[in-house]
Amino acid sequence: MRNRVEPSKPLQRIDDLHFFLYHRALHPELFHVFEVRHLQQKRYTAEIWITGLSHVVMVQAKNQVVTELTAGDSEMLPKMGLVTRFRFRGEKDHLQRLDGGMQYIMSSQVERMTPNLFAASHRDLTRYAQKRGLFREFPEWASGDHVPFTFVDYECRDGELHVHAFHAFPEEATLLKTQSIFELSARTSALSY
Repeated sequence: MRNRVEPSKPLQRIDDLHFFLYHRALHPELFHVFEVRHLQQKRYTAEIWITGLSHVVMVQAKNQVVTELTAGDSEMLPKMGLVTRFRFRGEKDHLQRLDGGMQYIMSSQVERMTPNLFAASHRDLTRYAQKRGLFREFPEWASGDHVPFTFVDYECRDGELHVHAFHAFPEEATLLKTQSIFELSARTSALSY
């Protein structure tokens, strides 16, 4: 699932990124989707998309859908089903209890680093990402020694999905880190199709 045109420069800067939480699914045509991972568990299904230096995670259990989105602000994003949104700044924690028994927990951190610390973190994350999760580099957006990338790691559990996302912005020597938990209640017992 890839859209038509490869952008020649990054569509996002760290200062332009927002967090969005939806209580609905979002259509892939709203995004330039570079990589996709489908996850199937007994109690839920999930999709993870890398959408540049941003990502989408959708989790469905029974008739409930929760979508986490990091993206630039856009008039194309729907207002319907939007639970909350905020601009990424410093550190932030968010807890959301949703109708239908799902709970969503998220922590984010914008980490601005020295060039040496960024280089070491970039190297370590790139190596680690070769063995796990979903990883996409964007060499077409690089202007220095380090390539921008998105790395989304995840752990599927019976009633939970844990997601760790890392977005590297070399020009700004900055990492955006998010950690999310999509938690099902005991009454969200099995998928119904």
